[in-house]
Order: sequence, then C-alpha cells, then structure tokens
Amino acid sequence: MNPTALITGASSGLGYEFAKLYAANGYNLIITARNEEKLQKLKDELNHIEVTIIPKDLSQPGASKELYQYVVDKDLQVSALVNNAGFGLNGYFDELSLQEQQDMLQVNITALTELTHYFLPSLKKAAKQGLSAGILNVASTAAFQPGPKMAVYYASKSYVLSFSEAMAEELKGSNVHVTTLCPGATETNFFKTAKAENSKLTSSTMSPQMVAKAGFEGYMKKQRVIVPGRVNRVSALAAKFVPRSVAARIAQNMNSANS
Repeated sequence: MNPTALITGASSGLGYEFAKLYAANGYNLIITARNEEKLQKLKDELNHIEVTIIPKDLSQPGASKELYQYVVDKDLQVSALVNNAGFGLNGYFDELSLQEQQDMLQVNITALTELTHYFLPSLKKAAKQGLSAGILNVASTAAFQPGPKMAVYYASKSYVLSFSEAMAEELKGSNVHVTTLCPGATETNFFKTAKAENSKLTSSTMSPQMVAKAGFEGYMKKQRVIVPGRVNRVSALAAKFVPRSVAARIAQNMNSANS
C-alpha cells in the first residue's frame, strides 16, 4: 500500500514542488488549494499515481473540517500532512485591512492547527502500520524575529515554529515526526500577494525547487527544523543573539521598499 500525503496550497509555488517530490517518492496525493483548475492540471501531470483533488479556501472558517470530512468519507488514510498553505501582507498594521489580516491568521495559524489535530489519529494509525508518518509545517525565517511592516505575518510564523517544535517533542514516542521548514525569500507568488514586490527582501531569493527539495529531504530524515540556504541559516542564528529591538529595526528595513 502506497503512503498518502495531504498537501495544502498545492496549486503553485512550494506546494506544487512538494507534490512532485512526494509523488516521485511513491506517495499518493491529496492536494488542496483554492484554484481547482490548477489542481486538475497538477493531477493530470502526475498521472502515474493516485491524486485526489479537493478545492478549498482555508481562509474560510470551517474549511479545514470540511476537508477532513471529505477525506474520511472517501476512506483515505493520510500518512504525511504537509501544511504549506499560507500568505503574507506588507504594510503597517493599522493601514492594512483587518479582514485580510484575519484571513491570514485563519490560513497561517488556525487551519494549520486544525488540520494537525484532525489528522493526527490517521498519522498515528499509519505509524503503527509501519508506514513513515509525519507532518511538514512550512514556517519562515520570519519566525525568528519580530517583523514591523509585516507584523502579523511574522507573528504567525513564530507560532508555526513554536507549535511545531512542541508537537515534535510531544509525539516523540509515537513514531510520528514533525519537521518545520523555515525558508527565506523564495521565488513564488508570495511577494505579489503580499504587495511587497519592491521590498529589499526580493534582492536575494531561492528557487522553490531548491527550497522544497531541502524541506522534503529534511522531512525524510526526520529533522526537526530546516533553514535552507547558508545566508538564511546565518540570519536565523544571528537573530538569537541580537536584541529583539535591533532585530525589529533590521526587519522593518528589509520589509521596506528599495529606494
């Protein structure tokens, strides 16, 4: 029996690359995102394995439960959960739409937490059956410091990292492992969605293929935290020693537009 990976945000960017990597390594897929047309295109591309598409907008309350119920009704067993869906917004907190920031929290934090809770029994069952079972949560190097001009996004990714590390410890005896991927700037639609195309962050990016490969390989090795790219690793390490007020000023500068 092939293992099955559930991947959120699978229609583009890292999610698209994760889907190809898991499929190439013998996983059947359950893929979800808002864009059904792109999901169908990915399914057609990966026609050598079983692919179930479930169009869902995880910014909508209740979408995670609907997704879970669909999987249960189809009698599908998930052995790998990839919480990849997420987005950011660039701008000062009080000048950004409150609704858009609430939608961001819904996707980045609430949906990730709900899906982890819903699917843990399936993951534990898979582990008992001898399958490799685990969770891959996508955070960001933003998780390591406060981020003025992207305050809610940075805070949401700090939650993802903290939550994931705690879950990794809680699940230590269950044979279900938890990996957190913390990429830096990546060549995806992230900056366009965040309205941050001109920020200094875009001056140094990694390809989604490289980031997804690092995340997948780390997941397969059961690593707890992965920061792809030497510059990103140095930055994440430095954040532990720099006063947080200084880290906040640096982040605000990086989140600002190039002059």
